[in-house]
Amino acid sequence: MAEQYQKARAKIYEAHSEDPNKHKTNDGEEVPYETHYAEQMEGYLDKRAPDASEILKLAVCGQHFRRWEVPRDSYPMTRIGYHTWRTHLKKRQAQLVSQILDECRYEMKDINRCISLIEKEGLKQGEDEVQILEDVACLVFLDDQFEQFKDKHDEEKIVNILKKTWVKMSKQGQDLALQIPMTEECKALVQKALAA
Repeated sequence: MAEQYQKARAKIYEAHSEDPNKHKTNDGEEVPYETHYAEQMEGYLDKRAPDASEILKLAVCGQHFRRWEVPRDSYPMTRIGYHTWRTHLKKRQAQLVSQILDECRYEMKDINRCISLIEKEGLKQGEDEVQILEDVACLVFLDDQFEQFKDKHDEEKIVNILKKTWVKMSKQGQDLALQIPMTEECKALVQKALAA
């Protein structure tokens, strides 16, 4: 299984490396954004569920698989357009990652499990591994994307998004979120959201 996992993970990262969008690291190096995002996701998975299954690890690693190929503006810039885009992405990402697992000779039950994790099936029903994946995605948003996000939106929208993000997380996810280093401005927005 370990060899299968390493091969599948390497194939996922090989695709991430093709992302034309770049992320600048603290030391000034530019890396493909999806490589950076997957590394952040894996880092938070280690904190949230250090004993995570191989399939959950691969689902977390492939969470945004080739997402750059379907930009947000390829769908109407409306609320419905946004949700349609997100739904399409989940299904597309799950399907593409499942093909990699198939190439790496994973059993069909594992492939189907990976699909259901990426599509977040069972989240509302409290499915444990899906909740862990959701926690990890929320933590990466708060740690890695929130600072830029807040500069693009008014305070009311930001507080509203933070409230929605908070209720998506489990108690363990929320506890980890409170440990994320943030600027005073970001901390104040989080506190405002939690107090609302």
